[in-house]
Amino acid sequence: MKNMVKKIAIYSMIGVMQIGFSASVIEASPLHNGQGFVQLNGRDHNNDEKQREHDRREREENERHNREMQRRDHESERDWHERQEREKKRHNNALREIAALLIGIAIGSSNN
Repeated sequence: MKNMVKKIAIYSMIGVMQIGFSASVIEASPLHNGQGFVQLNGRDHNNDEKQREHDRREREENERHNREMQRRDHESERDWHERQEREKKRHNNALREIAALLIGIAIGSSNN
């Protein structure tokens, strides 16, 4: 009798979990809420312009970063490594800001 109760409890829990998973999938479905699919890479002229601006800024930042990472003639080894650490932090922050522009483009195109 104990085994039968355990099996019923386990199978009941499995059934409840399946119902929960399917309910969350149905709620997340774009067909369920009637909004349809969102196309993030649409061919909007404004988005293309913003994408080119993003690419240009990223390329310029990478070129500047490469120049700054090189050792200068008057620098000691220690000064150079300290400057490299500062530059790495500054570069990562700049890339995050540039990436935020791209995220803004994606959010803006999904609102159309």
